[in-house]
Amino acid sequence: MFENYKTPAELLPSDPRFGCGPSLVPVEFLEKLAATGNTLIGTSHRKPAVKNLVKEVQEGLAKFFNIPSDYEVVLGNGGATFLFDMIALGLVKNKATHFTCGEFSQKWFKSSNSVPWIEASEVASEYGHGVITTDVEGSDLIATTLNETSTGVQIDSLPDVGDDTLLCVDATSGAGQVACDVSKTDVFFFSPQKVFASEGGLWVAIMSPKAIARSKEIEEAKDRYIPGIMSWDAAISNGKKNQTYNTPSISTIFFLNEQVKLMNEFGGYEKAIEYAEKKASLLYGWAAEKDYLSCYVEDDKFRSRAVATIDLDEKYDAAALIKVFAAEGSVNGIDAYRKLGRNQFRISLFHNVKLEDLEKLTKMISMAIEE
Repeated sequence: MFENYKTPAELLPSDPRFGCGPSLVPVEFLEKLAATGNTLIGTSHRKPAVKNLVKEVQEGLAKFFNIPSDYEVVLGNGGATFLFDMIALGLVKNKATHFTCGEFSQKWFKSSNSVPWIEASEVASEYGHGVITTDVEGSDLIATTLNETSTGVQIDSLPDVGDDTLLCVDATSGAGQVACDVSKTDVFFFSPQKVFASEGGLWVAIMSPKAIARSKEIEEAKDRYIPGIMSWDAAISNGKKNQTYNTPSISTIFFLNEQVKLMNEFGGYEKAIEYAEKKASLLYGWAAEKDYLSCYVEDDKFRSRAVATIDLDEKYDAAALIKVFAAEGSVNGIDAYRKLGRNQFRISLFHNVKLEDLEKLTKMISMAIEE
């Protein structure tokens, strides 16, 4: 169908990476890491070089999100998915209610639901539809997802919860550019391979005093099994020392730190949100203009400002066009989420994806279809 298509030189993006999986890590970050030579990589994470790096990340994120002074920024190994189990084991007293709207929010619910000594309930929204998170009587933990990576749905508000209820937000693909008042949350967590342009295998949790107290209450009760690697007390106490509990990937922390510095210099959270809004307006406006395109998420207030999902008329094969782009090396990573099974483009709006490159991408897709 698109075998004769070739992107004109003037439309080639400056970087081909538009994927919603691992983010666009600037080549300059790699060069800066290489320039550290033998002073960082291969150093114990208990030594000043690494501890200072972790401290810089913690302070940079606290500044970026403008978090309250009594909140803690805690880092650990395993990625955000690791925290699905860690939260269920160490932060839920009796019952968690999960608000789900896609593959990853449902995965979090399943993790909680598999723990035999707590109760987990699900409030599910149809894929592609928004989710409205509320407080739920009888639940001591409310779990919601800031931005559902699989479907491109984001929440539009956070509820007020009771004094004995924790509000936990999986912010993985939205943290950094989807608007959220972190001070209303008790655990705001993410892995940095999305907006924060690092690699996987690390988690970051911004925790309120209420969440820290809950973790201590459960761990000190000693009436349930919590693996040592999932101890909140170990993670929090090491975080206060600017460390992770066990050996981290130093390069991942280094890239995260470079991105946090870049985004603070850009103007912080507010400016990052504004930039994401411009990119979202471009893509969703383009989808509205073309009769062969449509926004998968119908309600604009629930359309993600980090992950855009654009449906393509069945007359045209999105996968075939994506293969053409990949073969010429112009674009990669815009496939629909594999389990969603739609004729769709899923396009990253992450901070390092330039507005002008997104504009070129829209013109490339339109040119291939219309010609």
